[in-house]
Amino acid sequence: MTNASTTSTIPGYIAGTWDIDPVHSDVSFSVRHMMVSKVRGRFATFEGQIVTAENPLDSTVSVTIDLSSIDTNSADRDNHLRSADFFDVGTHPKMTFESTRVSATEDGYLVEGVLSLHGVSKPIQLTVEPNGFGKDPFGGTRAGFTATGELSRKEFGIDVDMPLDGGGVVVGDKIQINLEIEAVQKPAA
Repeated sequence: MTNASTTSTIPGYIAGTWDIDPVHSDVSFSVRHMMVSKVRGRFATFEGQIVTAENPLDSTVSVTIDLSSIDTNSADRDNHLRSADFFDVGTHPKMTFESTRVSATEDGYLVEGVLSLHGVSKPIQLTVEPNGFGKDPFGGTRAGFTATGELSRKEFGIDVDMPLDGGGVVVGDKIQINLEIEAVQKPAA
């Protein structure tokens, strides 16, 4: 795919370096709970940088998430998730993502990369939709992206299973990733 045909599908596309704005972004997830519903959570503290290249397929992203900032709307559950049973934030305080490849799909982009979590690094894929690029009222330029994906917590060594009477487990293995990212363009050097 050529640069012209790729960028023409992204309204207002701007090449540049962007800092993720944590105040206007959301890093969240959901996981099956008790085999009957899903629990949702988010991370309050994270930072990252996106580089949108002239050819969007050459773009990159890197993100660091503070695992102690987890919020599932239950202090007891959050403390348990920080413990050695799950994230073990005393030993593994951060989760990172570094992109390795961007490819165009029929309705967006696929961003492949390496997620490092709980002392394990594994490839994951995120489906990304660029939401737009534009000026903000403060003289800056912003970009927005929606991304989704899935990972297996057991593949990252978070393999605690709490069996339920009658079958199943308290916490499912598959974690749904949901990202709403707004980023601010850095001034040219």
